[in-house]
Amino acid sequence: MKYEVSHLEIREAVSKLCEGFPGEYWRECDSKRDYPTDFVNALTKEGYLGALIPEAYGGSELPLSAGAAILEEVHRSGCNAAACHAQMYTMGTLLRHGSNEQKARYLPGIAEGSLRLQAFGVTEPTSGTDTTALRTTARLDGDNYIVNGQKIWTSRAEYSDLMLLLARTTPRDQVKKKTDGLSVFLVDMREVRGKSLTIRPIRTMMNHATTEVFFDEMPVPKANLIGEEGQGFRYILSGMNAERILISAECIGDAKWFIEKASAYASERTVFGRAIGQNQGVQFPIAKAYSQMRAAELMLNEAIRLYEAGQNPGEEANMAKMLSADASWAAGEACLQTHGGFGFAEEFDIERKYREARLYQVAPISTNLILSYLAEHVLDMPRSY
Repeated sequence: MKYEVSHLEIREAVSKLCEGFPGEYWRECDSKRDYPTDFVNALTKEGYLGALIPEAYGGSELPLSAGAAILEEVHRSGCNAAACHAQMYTMGTLLRHGSNEQKARYLPGIAEGSLRLQAFGVTEPTSGTDTTALRTTARLDGDNYIVNGQKIWTSRAEYSDLMLLLARTTPRDQVKKKTDGLSVFLVDMREVRGKSLTIRPIRTMMNHATTEVFFDEMPVPKANLIGEEGQGFRYILSGMNAERILISAECIGDAKWFIEKASAYASERTVFGRAIGQNQGVQFPIAKAYSQMRAAELMLNEAIRLYEAGQNPGEEANMAKMLSADASWAAGEACLQTHGGFGFAEEFDIERKYREARLYQVAPISTNLILSYLAEHVLDMPRSY
C-alpha cells in the first residue's frame, strides 16, 4: 500500500531499522516476557525517541506528525512501539510546563538515551479513569514532597529511569473544583527504587511490561514539581490530545500490517483449485477493513493538522483514536479469519499482533469514555458521569 501521509524519508528509515527486528525477535520477547531492549536502544541511537525534543537539548525538534509517522511505521513493519512510545507523549508535559532548569537537567540525557522517561503514573486501582478520585498523596515537608499511595497499569516502570507522576497535594474536600489540588512530579526512580518505591509486574495477555507501583513515604525533591502546585490535572489533560494522536498512528500501522498480510495470503492460498481471495466472503472483510483504515487515517491527519496549527483538537484526536482502534481491530479480525487455523500459529505473528491490537479498545482511554466525551462536549448532551 502507498504511503498517504508525509515524512516519507523518516518512514523509509524506520522501516529499514525494523527489518533488523523480524518476527522471530518479537516472538522470543513475547515468549520470555522480555523487554525489547535492543529494539528500544536502536530507536534511541537513531534519534527517533528524541524526535520531539528541541535541538537546544539534543533532540531533533520535529513536529508531532513526525512522531506519528515513526510510530505508525514501527507497527506497520510488524514491530511494537509500546515499549517506548510513552517517552513521546509524556514529553509534552515537561516541554510545556517544566522549568528551564528541569529541561536542562533531564532533556539532554533523554535525547541521547542515557535517561529513559517511559513511566506514566496516573491510573489507580480504585479510581480507574476517574482521575480526580485518585488517592495517592504528596505532602510538602521541607525541601521534599512525601508521596504515599499506589498506581496501577504503570507500564515500563521496571525499564524507566524517570516517572511522570500525578498525585493529590490538596485533599479533595478542600478544593472548589475536584480537578484542583492535583500536582505533577518528575520522579527519579533510580534514587527510590527498592526503598520507598516498590514495583510489581502484572502479567497480561500481551507482553506490555505493565506494573503496579507502591509509594511508601517516597521523597520527591520540591524542585521536581512541574509547574504550579495544584494545576497538575490541567497539565496532564493538555497532553492527552498528543497521546491520542500518537496511539492512533500505531493503530493505523497495525491495520496496514494486518491488511497487507491478509491480502497477500488471500491471493496466494489455494483451496478447491482457486485462490481463496477470489471468494467475496474472503475479499469483502479485507476490503471493508481497508476502507475503515483509510477513513480513520484521514481523521488522524486532520487531528494532526489542527494540533500543529496550534489548536486544541479534542474532538478530532478522540475520534481519531476511536476510529483507528476500531480499524485495527477489524483488520485483525479479517486477517485472522483469512488465515484460518494458521492465524493461530505463533510463527505467523498474527496471533501476537491480534492480542496487541485488542488493547487499544481499552487503553489509553476506553471507547465508551470517548463516546461520552463526544456526547457531552461536542453534541451538548447531559453529562453521563
